[in-house]
Amino acid sequence: MMVSRSCGNFFDLASEELLNVPQTPRGLPRVMTLPGIISDGNGNSDAESDSTSSVRRERKIIVANMLPLHAQKDNGTGKWNFSLDADSLLLQSKDGFTQDTEVLYVGSLKVEIEAKEQEEIAQRLLDDFNCVPAFLPQDIQKKFYHGFCKQQLWPLFHYMLPMCPDHGDRFDRQLWQAYVSANKSFADKVMEVVNPEDDFIWIHDYHLMVLPTFLRKRYNRIKLGFFLHSPFPSSEIYRTLPVRDEILKGLLNSDLIGFHTFDYARHFLSCCGRMLGLDYESKRGHIGLDYFGRTVYIKILPVGIHMGRLKSVMNLPSTCNKVKEIRDQFKDKKLILGVDDMDIFKGISLKLLAFEQLLQQHREFQGKLVLIQIVNPARSSGKDVQEAKKETYSAVKRINEVFGYPGYVPVILIDRHASRSEKSAYYAMAECCIVNAVRDGMNLVPYKYVVCRQGSSSMDEAMGTKTDSPRTSMLVVSEFVGCSPSLSGAIRVNPWDIDAVAEAMNMAITIPDAEKRLRHEKHFRYVSSHDIAYWARSFMQDLERACKDHYDKRCWGIGLGLGFRVISLSPSFRKLSVDHIVSAYKRTTRRAIFLDYDGTVVPQSSMVRSPTPDVVTVLDALCNDPNNTVFIVSGRGRVSLSDWLAPCQKLGLAAEHGYFIRSSITSDWKALAFDLDWKKIVEPIMKLYTEATDGSYMEIKESALVWHHQDADPDFGSCQAKELLVHLENVLANEPVVVRRGQHIVEVKPQGVTKGLVAEKVIAMMVNDGKAPNFVMCIGDDRSDEDMFESILSTVSNPTLPVAPEIFACTVGQKPSKAKYYLDDTTDVVKLLRGLASSSNPKPRQQSAHFQVEFDNGFL
Repeated sequence: MMVSRSCGNFFDLASEELLNVPQTPRGLPRVMTLPGIISDGNGNSDAESDSTSSVRRERKIIVANMLPLHAQKDNGTGKWNFSLDADSLLLQSKDGFTQDTEVLYVGSLKVEIEAKEQEEIAQRLLDDFNCVPAFLPQDIQKKFYHGFCKQQLWPLFHYMLPMCPDHGDRFDRQLWQAYVSANKSFADKVMEVVNPEDDFIWIHDYHLMVLPTFLRKRYNRIKLGFFLHSPFPSSEIYRTLPVRDEILKGLLNSDLIGFHTFDYARHFLSCCGRMLGLDYESKRGHIGLDYFGRTVYIKILPVGIHMGRLKSVMNLPSTCNKVKEIRDQFKDKKLILGVDDMDIFKGISLKLLAFEQLLQQHREFQGKLVLIQIVNPARSSGKDVQEAKKETYSAVKRINEVFGYPGYVPVILIDRHASRSEKSAYYAMAECCIVNAVRDGMNLVPYKYVVCRQGSSSMDEAMGTKTDSPRTSMLVVSEFVGCSPSLSGAIRVNPWDIDAVAEAMNMAITIPDAEKRLRHEKHFRYVSSHDIAYWARSFMQDLERACKDHYDKRCWGIGLGLGFRVISLSPSFRKLSVDHIVSAYKRTTRRAIFLDYDGTVVPQSSMVRSPTPDVVTVLDALCNDPNNTVFIVSGRGRVSLSDWLAPCQKLGLAAEHGYFIRSSITSDWKALAFDLDWKKIVEPIMKLYTEATDGSYMEIKESALVWHHQDADPDFGSCQAKELLVHLENVLANEPVVVRRGQHIVEVKPQGVTKGLVAEKVIAMMVNDGKAPNFVMCIGDDRSDEDMFESILSTVSNPTLPVAPEIFACTVGQKPSKAKYYLDDTTDVVKLLRGLASSSNPKPRQQSAHFQVEFDNGFL
């Protein structure tokens, strides 16, 4: 198997000396906050334990880049003090779980801890906060977070490409290696404390997108969910990432993948289809991707806010005092509020331009309308952030100089840390809140604004309003923000359209109070019912549903590096052993053998479609055994099969899925008697779709017409195939044909023409000839061969057979199938056939005249 340079051996990459990460002290994983099972083994095992506690609590392990902790070092004693971060989404999501659920957090700290202190602090954090820290070396942390995450993934996921060195950082493989190493370090921490049979693991955000691969490699049946809090870009943007396949496959090692909006999910599914060839379907309202027998489910639900936390802040004395201060400061003025991080995607400068235009076009607002722009500290440094900050300050200065005067400052820029109390006070006092980001994953500012506008008893008193007075709020929200679809009462804008944003702010201020009230009530109902507890509970319920059949199937891992994936198939599905089938072959004397051609005896990827001399020799040896009846059953035309397999004179051939059949080279081709006039209807329709769909083509067979679109654009080809299917079904409703959609094809063929019919007829002819088979083998690789598998498996219950034959239905490739056996590839198939041929008794034989007559009559 050839492995791309971008992954090499992925797991070796993560353990290079450059990326060596210190191990957590051995004492840590043995300290459990509940009775559990810890594996000491290093190998992949789904039988991780030899003992189970009689008392077990439900447990969730939440993994994120940062732990929900505040850390501060006491300058006097030199000791670290830790406290829970009450504003952390990770901590707040615990409200969505049952009270007896234990939550364990795995992540890194925001501060650097010296190596000599790590063991003691790790123990403290586990004992006091249920936190397991991943200590990353400073150089790895810098390359991982500030390098690959912030300089490469974050811009790309927000639609920013490094077109030139001055416009973003280009891909750096060392940063990618640090990302892999950091994810491996997080995986080690999870594996130290997880009980893989019972615990549910929930991974958060783009920092840890390859973590699922490490965990799935160690524990094939681990219960694993992933939620992406950032946007997922369109395939045209994402495909520029050199490690695009590795990250996609990493995410697909999860059981459930969550997104804020359908747009983000749609982009991810499109990438899976275009780059990995995966199709998705809706299963009872849930979107699922079939990935090597595992169904990876997609969850679409925006995160909410913690109502209790926000209400507690609203009732703080400091909040109420700030409300009074703002009320007095801006008496007789209306406030528009913006709260944004200082980065290039939040659209602060575009917002300022729109506000400037609003003041120009509506002079009545001058002196009466103020924009309060709160700027959160930048999460990363760089020239882009500095340029955004410079542009923001320049715009604010210009607007204030042009429109301001003593006693009136049009734009107030708060570029410092603003407490939650201060922000809540501004939320409560603002007539309108505007979120004008050009791209943002979610953004909870509108939710917080709506709740604060609903008010509380303490805040009402500070504002001087009656408790039962009607509440209003107005939102102007960019259509490129994740919260936009859930806020149906907001005024949605294109942030790049300055005129439209200015008009939206005007509308938000001047709209009648009755409509403001209706919009507010609608938003408040949604925000209060879809809080963070609802989000966490809903995600975990879907994760439990996605994992419920983990132990109903056999699992094993294949692939190197980030190409690693788990095959999950029926417990009865196993690899066909050559020794096993040869043993059955030797003890039987009446054998029926059915073989597909492409992808079975000849590789699907081979440019040379004719069989190798080795294949011809093996087939000829099998045919010359008087106890064997051997058929090649293919979708290919009869001319090609006759030419390629001419040396095998006693080989039976079924062409075009069984429409044409002959029992040996000396017999004539027999065709099923069908009217083919329908081809005159179908051919011009398929030509029309071929002309309209670049990359498609039509294949004309004697008995069928096939439209291929594997070389067309995946989305457009699939769309055209659906339309063609409906079109043909309508016009052929009264014709004796079957219109079938397969893998990148739409096929029209006569009813009743299947490979399964070939198997049924051949076995029936053998029974009528007094040679009922006691050995039946069928090998094929695609969907059309499933008919053969189903047909021969049904012969077990056939009353005309004196004794049930030994049946070997075998698919090529490890994939879901009606067959009970599999072989890995055509090399395995030829090896197996060679083993059977060497056990054959190749003597000249004459096919009975009775069989030949019955065969010919049976297919006419």
